[in-house]
Amino acid sequence: MNVVIPPLFFYVVGALLVIFGALRAATLGRRRPSRELTEDTPQAAKARKRHFTFGLVWVAMGLFLIASTAGVLSFRH
Repeated sequence: MNVVIPPLFFYVVGALLVIFGALRAATLGRRRPSRELTEDTPQAAKARKRHFTFGLVWVAMGLFLIASTAGVLSFRH
């Protein structure tokens, strides 16, 4: 049994990874002093850094998925 998944599926998943990764890095990964009631704690700074890092990882994964589906990254010789 050979299952064929259309490339559009991978483009959509890659685009979603890019969009939501950028949103995660932009909204959860930066400090907004106007919206915070208390001073910055080391735990909050660590959580923001983690959100920013994983947001960038999601963006990189999405771009890799789009590029590999489009054939830009060819692993065959």
